[in-house]
Amino acid sequence: MTTTESAHELLARASSRIEVRPGDGRSGSQYERVRVDGEAYFVKRLSPASDWIMRVTGDHVHRPYLVWQSGIMGRAPASIDHTMVAMQVSGAGEDAVLTMVMRDVGDCLIPEGDAVVPASQHRGFIEHMADLCCGFWGWTDDIGLTTMAQRIRFFAPGNIAAELLAADVPGPVAAADAGWRELSGRSPTLSGIARLLHDRPGLVTTPLAATPRTFLHGDWKMGNLGSHPGGRTILLDWAYPGSGPACWDLCWYLALNQARLPEPKEAVIDRFRAAIEANGIATAGWWDAQLDLCLIAIMATFGWEKALGDDRELSWWESRVTEAAKRQGIPIPATPR
Repeated sequence: MTTTESAHELLARASSRIEVRPGDGRSGSQYERVRVDGEAYFVKRLSPASDWIMRVTGDHVHRPYLVWQSGIMGRAPASIDHTMVAMQVSGAGEDAVLTMVMRDVGDCLIPEGDAVVPASQHRGFIEHMADLCCGFWGWTDDIGLTTMAQRIRFFAPGNIAAELLAADVPGPVAAADAGWRELSGRSPTLSGIARLLHDRPGLVTTPLAATPRTFLHGDWKMGNLGSHPGGRTILLDWAYPGSGPACWDLCWYLALNQARLPEPKEAVIDRFRAAIEANGIATAGWWDAQLDLCLIAIMATFGWEKALGDDRELSWWESRVTEAAKRQGIPIPATPR
């Protein structure tokens, strides 16, 4: 196909279409595998009306389409393959449907499960995450993408309350609801910090704005990642794009991929910092503060997930976040006696 061909024009020429339900597809989107002119493609369709993730993240404008339309995906470094070939929005309002057509790279994606990924592949992900961040260093959002406050409040109790009223509550939303309640008992400190930031995200977003910013993909989880035989990273699902601190994507990777990391979190942090510096960006003046603030903020997003996990993982985050909060002057709510 040509890059000027619309998604609908491409799909009109499909010789076969098969509906699929990916194991990691939890948002309510619709998926297909299609063949056009002998080539395999993967199709995803979603709208605010059907996709709970769009609703809780405040996406009523189809942010992936804005990123595609603005040429940001096309400016990704050579180490990143976004796989996208066409996008199109049909309709208006909450029922407007975004159709995304991607090259089918299923055989190159990380397999589902909790198996530790190969060390060389993990190293590639971290280096290429740094490539993406450094390629957009200083980037400011002027097209209406995800804000840092929205990231912090993705799973805030008040933000997911409406989704809990659905006849079929999305699994992650139900888990978040249970996890926040569990967190108050397992880690009152993390629970108090999360509640504080849900109410006052500016406590971290304001100081973060004084550190360097870049373009954030926003969802570096293993379910969105893969590698081509030559080592190039496949990075799917640009659903939470926006401007923000590079350490946010790093902390997201640490929080959601902990069972699959082939090295300790501290080593991953050091590796990412070294990769940023290898791209010619000095980190001495801002790194420590930005990392602290992102570690604190990510627990306002995913503290519920840690409450549903093992003691060792929860303890690591409680220790790091508490220390970071003290260093950055973030108030730690008193623990009820």
